[in-house]
Amino acid sequence: MIGLGTIVNVGTVLAGTTVGLLLKNGLPKRFERTISQALGLCTFFIGIGGAVSGLVSIQGGALATQHTMLLVLCMMLGALVGEALDIEQRLDDFGTWCQARFAGGADGKFVEGFVASSLLFCVGAMAIVGALQDGLNGDPSILVAKAVLDGVAAIVFAATLGKGVYLSVATLFVYQGGMTLLARFIRPWLSDALISQMSCIGSVLIFAIGFNLMFDKKVKVGNLLPAMFLPILFFFLGRIFPALSTL
Repeated sequence: MIGLGTIVNVGTVLAGTTVGLLLKNGLPKRFERTISQALGLCTFFIGIGGAVSGLVSIQGGALATQHTMLLVLCMMLGALVGEALDIEQRLDDFGTWCQARFAGGADGKFVEGFVASSLLFCVGAMAIVGALQDGLNGDPSILVAKAVLDGVAAIVFAATLGKGVYLSVATLFVYQGGMTLLARFIRPWLSDALISQMSCIGSVLIFAIGFNLMFDKKVKVGNLLPAMFLPILFFFLGRIFPALSTL
């Protein structure tokens, strides 16, 4: 059944968020900071692992870097586009609207929970590759594995950031489900190398999410989201200008 992976993924996030909220009610406040840092540390290294796997290769028995200039260009141009569109603020505004409508404005971390969890669940290699595999072959195995990881992450996010994590299922359903449904149309345009480049940039954004959680900073990850899709632009430009294909 095409789309089963996303359905399972949404279900585990809902279940994990529920468990996390139950734990939140039973945990002293002093635990929240430490749990948040622990989650940030895990997210931090998940991002590092994905980025390194995309940027480092073995050539002639030695380590070599690849696609570093592509990463720099995509991140810079993505930041310009994201800031122009102000994606982060739009996500915040949507979260604030939902908070006022559904949470009564009582949860101070509602918006943070929504934005951080939405980005974590949607940005990354497993979301892209898993959605394509589900849509093309009806094989949800990657998304089912992702669902387990997301369910665990939802527990920790909800225990520290509250009910806003529930709202992330809407983002997850639209993004991942939409990619699954469109897989047959977009897959012919996406080579394995291109998917790898997109996944690598996604891992850098996951690293930034972990940075925010670890150090209580505010890297505007939402405004960097366009960077993940810019390798597609450079791929097509590379067909016109071959020099760009070496980035």
